[in-house]
Amino acid sequence: MNEHLVEILTREIVASLSIERRQLYQFIVHLEDELAQQAETSDHFLSLLVKHAPHKQAAKRFNLPHGEIIKLMKEIENEIDENLHLKMRKAKWIDCTEFIAKKRETTSRKTSLYLFIM
Repeated sequence: MNEHLVEILTREIVASLSIERRQLYQFIVHLEDELAQQAETSDHFLSLLVKHAPHKQAAKRFNLPHGEIIKLMKEIENEIDENLHLKMRKAKWIDCTEFIAKKRETTSRKTSLYLFIM
């Protein structure tokens, strides 16, 4: 499936989380994204994760034990993953190219039109 579409669906799923779960998830992901932008290599990124510990920062911010933050993040990530797979299984691409070409009374081999249905 199109990477851009997966991002859109993921944002939609995150937006549907409870406010507490959404805030926790977005806080940690935001910190991880900032570290990823600073990192020059994957090893550098891992060292930044260890050094800055987004989960520990979240534990302080949300006043929860570190272990509870880890557990909640795994639950949230599983929930997002399950919902994403469900949406992807339901998704259908319908090729409407010929239908539109007949309506316009033109045929173009350069243009294709697909309809995405959830």
